[in-house]
Amino acid sequence: MTEPSTAGSPLLRTVPRRPARLGAVVVSELLDRIVSGELPQLSTLPNEPALCEAFGVSRTVIREAVKVLEEKGLLHARQGHGTTVAPYDDWNLLDPMVLAASVRHDHELRMLDDIVDVRRVLEAQMARQAAANAREADLAEISALLGKLAEQVATPSVYILTDVDFHDAVMRASGNRLARAVVRTIHSEARASTRYNGEPRRSDCEASNAGHAAIFQRIADRDPEGAAQAMSEHILRSWMSRRAPRPAAR
Repeated sequence: MTEPSTAGSPLLRTVPRRPARLGAVVVSELLDRIVSGELPQLSTLPNEPALCEAFGVSRTVIREAVKVLEEKGLLHARQGHGTTVAPYDDWNLLDPMVLAASVRHDHELRMLDDIVDVRRVLEAQMARQAAANAREADLAEISALLGKLAEQVATPSVYILTDVDFHDAVMRASGNRLARAVVRTIHSEARASTRYNGEPRRSDCEASNAGHAAIFQRIADRDPEGAAQAMSEHILRSWMSRRAPRPAAR
């Protein structure tokens, strides 16, 4: 039996091939140059012919890349006025590529400080909600993770992975899906940075788990305000224990 031909399939005709890969390279390179400051905010992007020559691609690829970067809030294109680099305040920092580059070029740890501040606010609120909303199954899961962490304090590389699970269990118990999604997005990019993770020792893990125990106890006691305070203090204390000193202002 002859298989039906797919040569004329509309789906196949619309699947981009090589240009899509080239476009991804152009997007990644321009994004990195913008976030690093090599292409400063409010500066004008080189014109299309110059970009085509620099990247060795067609105008179509350049236009698609510019469109993607516009959607990420990094560029502003105006007919007859060229394309300019958007001010920092317009960047979509919840976009994984933008956030990852911002963390990568965060030499003074300001972005990581901001991520920790957002975590403190949102996770404190979710700990408050968990104290009110957690089911017995949620409490059992959090308790089990607390015990698992206690067994792992001598192996920090393993401990830090279970630490993420502990915080995620508290967030799930809160029932606040949106806040959890925001924290998971920003925290995953922060954790990719060695400057964020530091080099934890056993004593750091033991101190961290004392904070986890306080959080769990407040949640189990159905103490919303106590749970929120314990979570906020734990996140800040853990970050400050591993944060490198901020470079002196010049």
